[in-house]
Amino acid sequence: MVLLSVAYYHLFTGLYFCILCFVAFIHCSFSVASKITQIISVAKVLKLINLGSLIKMNVTNVNEYEAIAKEKLSKMFYDYFASGAEDQWTLKENRNAFSRILFRPRILRDVSKIDLTTTVLGLKISMPIMIAPTAGQKLAHPEGEYATARAASAAGTIMTLSSWATSSVEEVASTGPGIRFLQIYLFKDRNMVTQLVRRAKNAGFKAIVLTVDSPVLGRKEAHIKNRFTLPSYVRMKNFEGLDLEKLVKHSAHTSAVNGLYDKSLTWKDVKWLQTITSLPIIVKGVLTAEDTRLAIQAGVAGIIVSNHGGRQLDYVPATIMALEEVVQAAEGRVPVFMDGGVRRGTDVFKALALGASGVFIGRPVVFSLAADGEAGVRKVLKMLHDELEITMALCGCCSLKDITRDHVVTEWDRPRISPRL
Repeated sequence: MVLLSVAYYHLFTGLYFCILCFVAFIHCSFSVASKITQIISVAKVLKLINLGSLIKMNVTNVNEYEAIAKEKLSKMFYDYFASGAEDQWTLKENRNAFSRILFRPRILRDVSKIDLTTTVLGLKISMPIMIAPTAGQKLAHPEGEYATARAASAAGTIMTLSSWATSSVEEVASTGPGIRFLQIYLFKDRNMVTQLVRRAKNAGFKAIVLTVDSPVLGRKEAHIKNRFTLPSYVRMKNFEGLDLEKLVKHSAHTSAVNGLYDKSLTWKDVKWLQTITSLPIIVKGVLTAEDTRLAIQAGVAGIIVSNHGGRQLDYVPATIMALEEVVQAAEGRVPVFMDGGVRRGTDVFKALALGASGVFIGRPVVFSLAADGEAGVRKVLKMLHDELEITMALCGCCSLKDITRDHVVTEWDRPRISPRL
């Protein structure tokens, strides 16, 4: 009781002292309002200092960058990157589904040397982790795609540039050497598509990634609530100077984009794309065996299993759930990749075990970019690389070819051991 009384005494003494200091602070000012403004400003500075300290010292996994990005970005911009379509079930399921896949590790294997290198379309990269196309990266950080390109090059992996980038193909190429793909949509104005594809080839890009799951934009309610528009300082640099760029800048975002996309697209248009470029074409947005077979018939060089990060049609399966169906239908004829929900090296391993040739990451890149620029993106790639390396060692795998279906157990697997009665 004595100790408790002493504690209460010190508590109330401290509170009384704080109140006196606050009153003195207010009386020394011209107005209460001005001091409140000062207090808020100081709080903001302290918040930024704390964020800076967290970035430099305490970030230990990819997920932590999202919380930092949420604090640094405006609500409109954070929601633009983070939100999904309608109920956002698929957005959440992309993450949750990974947790329902378990490992079957092998032990007493020599894992003294681990090799993560692989090839994609004949191009050697340091790891099976690549950067997915994400639009509007200067909404996250002033350097935008410049920083992402440099980080990808430093990590020895592939960057995929969005056609809706805030840096042009030429500007990204100017950052230095690196393996880059260009993501495109097929617009009604095919001349714009042709020009962009040719510019990408001239800039040294190595492949075209055709998004095929977007005849119209999905309904993202956060965008509607926020009345999302592009700020005046952001430009769609791949279309700068064209009527297309002006239309998107000065119209409601969704209606403007929907007016540009060609809703009549069929597999014949994939064939058309092959007539205007010699670059290999990867289709992004495949979720079924039927479309996998049609894609191969159309002559694509690769397939990305994707649900657009849960931003298009809600209540489609998580990509890790759809992956094996696509892999089995492909029968090894083309490489199959996946994106959506990858936040850990363990996630990458699970995708590889289910037959993926590699994974693409999107939101982890823009969140780390918002948090710490190029250094943030570099750290995300390094963390995922290191986590994958550890997972491989603990599962008894020295190289990517050692990772097999036997290393994971899924919900749809038949029981391997019958339970004892």
